[in-house]
Amino acid sequence: MTHDFDVLPGAEPFISQGGKTGILVSHGFTGTTQSMRPLAEAFANEGYSVYAPRLKGHGTHYEDMETSTYQDWIASVEEAYAWLSERCDKIFVAGLSMGGTLALYMAENHPEIVAISLINAAVEVPDMEGVKELQDVRFLDAIGSDIKKPGITELAYDKTPVASVKEILSFMDLVRKKLSAIHCPTLLFVSPEDHVVPPANSTFIFEHISSEEKDLIEMPDSYHVATLDHDQQRIIDGTLAFFRKYE
Repeated sequence: MTHDFDVLPGAEPFISQGGKTGILVSHGFTGTTQSMRPLAEAFANEGYSVYAPRLKGHGTHYEDMETSTYQDWIASVEEAYAWLSERCDKIFVAGLSMGGTLALYMAENHPEIVAISLINAAVEVPDMEGVKELQDVRFLDAIGSDIKKPGITELAYDKTPVASVKEILSFMDLVRKKLSAIHCPTLLFVSPEDHVVPPANSTFIFEHISSEEKDLIEMPDSYHVATLDHDQQRIIDGTLAFFRKYE
């Protein structure tokens, strides 16, 4: 039985056609474009062409996500990349959490990408590994909205599909093994206190990519969803400054 799930208000894709330089912006696992909209809007306001896709299975219902695969999430980002490629001479990528994993994947497979900005990117989450053994469980507790700033809530699922966790584990494994293929300039933002993705992920990425130009910035005042947290403006300003260096 298939369901047609409505897109949640605030989870819609963000698309803005601007100049000949494009920025692909990706949200994370079980989240939505809401977590990245402040960045996407800021980039668009600076004249960039911006595409923040809604990853397949996200922004609707967790039962919708349950049937999507990591290949579907890649396809969502590739579709956005194709749209930008038709309109832009240069493309940058920014991503949060699994959006960072997707940014890494794109850099591994599209060497023409000029530079990437990663926010608490994920390539290994040991706490998730036990899910591989689960057989008769469909859903786990929510992982969204890990935010330090009071009164801010991430638009994310209130349950996490076990099938989806198994998908992201396979995807992180795929991306982690090819990190050395990345040569583009890379900016990494990391929250030392992150209750979803261990901060050691960012250090691992920093040490294993082949990029000569790379920078690691700590965000001690934000948790995992730093794009909605105290460091939101710092991420926006830092990413814009970093991308402009390579424009």
